[in-house]
Amino acid sequence: MMNSAFSAVELAPSDPILGLTELFKSDSNPNKVNLGVGVYYNDDGVVPLLDCVKTAETQIVAKHRARAYQPIDGNAKYNKLVQTLLFGAESEVLDSNRIITAQTLGGTGALKVGADFLKQVVGCTDVWISDPSWANHRGIFGNAGLNVNVYPYYDSETRGIAFGPMVDQLKALPQQSVVLLHACCHNPTGVDLNEDQWRTVVDIVVDRGLIPFLDIAYQGFGSSLDEDGFVVRLFAERCRSLVISNSFSKSFSLYGERIGGLSIVSDSAEEAKRVQSQLKCLIRTNYSNPPIHSGALVETVLANQDLKKQWDLELGGMRERIKRVRSDLSTNIAKLCPGVDFSFITKQKGMFSYSGLTREQVIKLREEYSVYAVESGRICVAALNSKNIKTVSEAISQVII
Repeated sequence: MMNSAFSAVELAPSDPILGLTELFKSDSNPNKVNLGVGVYYNDDGVVPLLDCVKTAETQIVAKHRARAYQPIDGNAKYNKLVQTLLFGAESEVLDSNRIITAQTLGGTGALKVGADFLKQVVGCTDVWISDPSWANHRGIFGNAGLNVNVYPYYDSETRGIAFGPMVDQLKALPQQSVVLLHACCHNPTGVDLNEDQWRTVVDIVVDRGLIPFLDIAYQGFGSSLDEDGFVVRLFAERCRSLVISNSFSKSFSLYGERIGGLSIVSDSAEEAKRVQSQLKCLIRTNYSNPPIHSGALVETVLANQDLKKQWDLELGGMRERIKRVRSDLSTNIAKLCPGVDFSFITKQKGMFSYSGLTREQVIKLREEYSVYAVESGRICVAALNSKNIKTVSEAISQVII
């Protein structure tokens, strides 16, 4: 008998976040709290189905459309609406037809297609990601064949941006280096650059001939849809080459629908057509073309002014609830631990926070209090609510004493 062809396959390590969820599920404590998974929950602790999405789905189902193949790069109307949302209706790059957009399987799919394009078509060799960054960034770009490096970003002492070291590193990068930047609501720290710092970064990118790759997975969770799109518009105004991945998983609460987009700004309309042709080749040999339903949901909402306004209001409600639980957590810690300043958490934006908890403190939280967080100290503040925040606050106060 021959051995199995797969007998030498080794067991892969568990995903640090999904593995944490498995531990959480096996915990019998009725008061357990999972702050690890990056999902928005409402105050009842459930993933919401937005009213605008309910209405859009009702309209779509009523049409009883056939399920034919979509174009390789997705529905053209969806792609145009994504461009308008990201760049603004009056954008010069839209008017000059220098942007192409492909509907993708979530933001992760956009990152993957973009990484393949930069490696296989453009010939890039190196990408630089923030230290720290979303863990999947390293895997996606590394598996595409790019060398993954880091630039300084987070200062654990000030709980702010290590902007000086970041600038020094970016100025030292060789031309054609790809620089991945979180356009808003930095994952995992929740700490964003201010407008002046962004202007400095775009100056460096242009001067050094770098290729900026903006990841915007949380538009609307920081300040507003418009304000969170500032960085995309700033780079589009200045850069002749620009790559953007966007996701609607969080902002539309469509996690399981895998809907996002990859947009690329080129130097001319003619160049954009060539870029689009290469993207289609990459997508064709990957997943061939995107599904219909998820894109139709987003398209229906963005194309209807009433539904879009409703979405903006619902998104604003999610954003304000996150701000509220950040404030509540800071206030609770201050009461439970006089002298401990946890106010930095209220200055962070988006769903995540670098809490400052050490690995040992995180393990203690999990083992003694059934509060689950990533060992880096990153917590998903969107998982906090009026029912569990007292438990979490008391548990944190115990491990930081």
